[in-house]
Amino acid sequence: MESYLRVGVISSTHGLKGEVKVFPTTDDTERFRRLKKVLLDTGKEYKSLEVAGVKFFKNQVILKFREFNHINEVEQYKGKDLLITRDQAVPLEENENFITDLIGMEVYTDQEQLLGILRDVLKTGANDVYVVESGEGKEVLLPAIPSCILDVDVEAARMRVHLLEGLLD
Repeated sequence: MESYLRVGVISSTHGLKGEVKVFPTTDDTERFRRLKKVLLDTGKEYKSLEVAGVKFFKNQVILKFREFNHINEVEQYKGKDLLITRDQAVPLEENENFITDLIGMEVYTDQEQLLGILRDVLKTGANDVYVVESGEGKEVLLPAIPSCILDVDVEAARMRVHLLEGLLD
């Protein structure tokens, strides 16, 4: 299980005073209003940053960090992840999981046959879709609905599913 959760990716700078535009990777963008600190994954280290200001613009969040006061200080961080620790995460509802905890899970059918490894989660309007890669490299798309996803055990990194008719065609 990952120790850190990604809440956004710096997409570009904003203005000259060190603000950045962030593409949120969380379902709850309002959570940025409550964030006091984030970790910037520089690629070499995690840098702790204090959030000094939050604004919203279209589908992005504009953040100001106390540590940066000029555009030249933040330009190098375009494309870098902003992380939080698990204790900063929003509480999950029943049958909810963090995507990072699902990726890499072994997926078994209700007949106890290994279907493959969960490689990606697609966000759609109605429900998420789990992308499972079989041992032969074939992709199986599973709707994340109760009649298909029977059990998710994050600790064991194992999922049990029921294959609805037509999913393997």
